[in-house]
Amino acid sequence: MEDGKIVDLYLARDERAIIETSEKYGKALQSISRRIVLDEGASEECLNDTWLKTWESIPPHEPRDYLFAFLAKITRALSMSYCRKVSAKKRSATVISLSDELSECIGDADPIERRIDEIIFTESINRFLRDCSTEKRDMFVRRYFYMDDIKQIAKRHNCKESKVTTELYRLRKKLKKQLEEDNIM
Repeated sequence: MEDGKIVDLYLARDERAIIETSEKYGKALQSISRRIVLDEGASEECLNDTWLKTWESIPPHEPRDYLFAFLAKITRALSMSYCRKVSAKKRSATVISLSDELSECIGDADPIERRIDEIIFTESINRFLRDCSTEKRDMFVRRYFYMDDIKQIAKRHNCKESKVTTELYRLRKKLKKQLEEDNIM
């Protein structure tokens, strides 16, 4: 089914939307989650949470032209959140206690400042990606957003793994330079 029709199902609050989404993108999204959480059961849990979050997010969003990217962003965020939650449970009571004590002194960053920093960072990354060739942009996004491994990226671009490794190294250096120029790092 086409993405636009799947989005129409969500907008109509038709539960078939989740079934169609799962059939079309379930395996790819679970693969993204699995590479982040490194656990089959946890990736299934994150995928189920993705369906719920998508149901809640459409509307107001209508990602007709970018449904997979929309879903991947949700899956990635939920998977990263899961990892943070699991690692937080593993911290010792002393670390938690000390963190709480320090938070009284330091406090949280101002939400407005944090949002402005996020906007500036996002603009810088988008400018960096716009300046990359299509191939390099795809390699970068596949590696650092979708968390594909080097072998998968090399196969996708019909090139050697060493080329992908070299290109990613150069892209990281270029990004670091741009972030420094933008006073982000």
